[in-house]
Formats: sequence, structure tokens, C-alpha cells
Amino acid sequence: MIHILEGTAFIDNLDEFLHKIKKISKERNITIQALDADKLAGEKHIRFAVEKAINSFKTGRNIANDLDKEIMLYASGTRQINRAIRLGVHKGENNIVLVAVGEDHAIPGLDELFNEIKPVHVLQYNESKKKAIMQAFGITKEEIEAVGNEKIPEFVLERVALVDVIK
Repeated sequence: MIHILEGTAFIDNLDEFLHKIKKISKERNITIQALDADKLAGEKHIRFAVEKAINSFKTGRNIANDLDKEIMLYASGTRQINRAIRLGVHKGENNIVLVAVGEDHAIPGLDELFNEIKPVHVLQYNESKKKAIMQAFGITKEEIEAVGNEKIPEFVLERVALVDVIK
């Protein structure tokens, strides 16, 4: 099951926050990945990336050793971890998306992270994300001029799908 938690969070200590996520993941035998919602083009984007990452492990074609890293690679549309980490959260104020993958319908442990995340809808694509997404996914002005701004989420899905092709 894939669970998505979106909202805002102030991260004072990034290492501590990421360690907490890792600890919960390990204790509950689940995978949790924290992503910068400002660079995500909506729920379809993140679900598609997670499904591709899970499938890559099932078929033995994964790039990373851990599902959380594989999710980040697919979500960023790249095979390069140094580029993929740009989609990660940062110190300070974040629009954040937590993606949890586990067997249960209700994933235990996310409650512990709810305390740090104020639930707000930040995942949906909107015009304020345009510049960051274009930069993160290498979408050119020429591409936008050819098909229009409303196609940006589709360009992102294309980049996610191409991760399999460039393997």
C-alpha cells in the first residue's frame, strides 16, 4: 500500500528529521521517503514514481539498494543520486510530501511524524511550482511553447517513465 502525507513542516535539524524517518521505517518494516512538494507535479507524479520503483525491485532492475532511494530516483526522473537528492527536503520551512510504502492499509508510525507536519494540500501542481519543476526536470521553454503550461505534469510523468529506458 502507498500512503501519502502532505503538508508543511519546519525542519530545524535535517539530520535528526531524516534519522527519525529511518528509525520509524526500520521499526515498522516500511519505507518512508520525504520529498519537496514544490518540485512534485501532483499525486499522479508521486504514485507513478513509487509504482515504478516498487516494480524495479520486483523485476531486479533497481538502481539503488533501498526502496526509499529508488523512489527518489524515479520521482526525480533521473538515475543519478546527486541529481535526485534535489527533490529531498531541506533545513527550514518545507512544503513536504511523505510517501510511505508498506503491507498494511494503515501504516503505523506515521502518527509520530504528523506532530511535525501541519496537514495542508501542497502536492497538487500549480503555477507557482512551474519554475522549480522546469529546472528540476530539464523542461525547456521550447517544450512549453509547443504544448502549453498545462502539459508540465505530463512532461514530468514522461521523465519518470524514461528512467526505465535509460537504464
